[in-house]
Amino acid sequence: MRRFILAVVGLTAVAVAGCSSASSGSSASSPSPGSASSSTGTITVFAAASLMGTFTQLGKQFDAAHPGDTVKFSFGPSSGLATQITSGAPADVFASAAPANMDTVVTAGDAANPQDFAKNTMEVAVPPNNPAKVKSVNDLAKSSVKVALCQPQVPCGVVAAEVFKNASIKIKPVTLQPDVKSVLTQVELGSVDAGMVYVTDVMAAGSKVKGVQIPSSDNASTLYPIATITNSKHKSIAQSFVTYVLSPAGQQVLTAAGFQTP
Repeated sequence: MRRFILAVVGLTAVAVAGCSSASSGSSASSPSPGSASSSTGTITVFAAASLMGTFTQLGKQFDAAHPGDTVKFSFGPSSGLATQITSGAPADVFASAAPANMDTVVTAGDAANPQDFAKNTMEVAVPPNNPAKVKSVNDLAKSSVKVALCQPQVPCGVVAAEVFKNASIKIKPVTLQPDVKSVLTQVELGSVDAGMVYVTDVMAAGSKVKGVQIPSSDNASTLYPIATITNSKHKSIAQSFVTYVLSPAGQQVLTAAGFQTP
């Protein structure tokens, strides 16, 4: 009888140990709440400098709406970004400030089927106290007015040239900057009397500059196309970001910043 009781106790101990072991194994293999999904990742968006404010905001909103996904940005002149992409720089999305630069990337086979998501027009930015008393774009032709422009190959330089052609004026800038944000900085610092920037740049600068509007008969505009990069390692996330930019939520952010619908 003693042997029987000991045998039963021993079997019970083994059974309890087995249950405990099985329970521990189950807990280890169960996914914890809030674990990352299999489609998460980080994408890099190459975007025109004029999109810095809006895309930074869109990136935060996209990240919040897509837990586990992260959007990083590389801002700069569209012409330079296009060259980087066609030279093999790792990127997942390209948002250009001009169709011509997007065409360069598409022709090289690095993107396809771009979609226009915004439109922008030019405005003259001057320091708050407007020392040169600039009242119109025509005043930029005066030799006494120090003007900052974008380099001629950059979209903001191309569009500014169109404005000058429409207004039948010739400008001799004191400085040529690599992108529109650099032009704006020159104005904010008071290094120049005026700079040719986009309407959205004047809005973003707030009280740091004053805007001098350009008549529609003289003004010029540019379209902003966006596309995923062919060799993106996170194509689904990249496409989701493009879709977000084109969505009502994305367009609302762009419109609030002064961009027009294409």
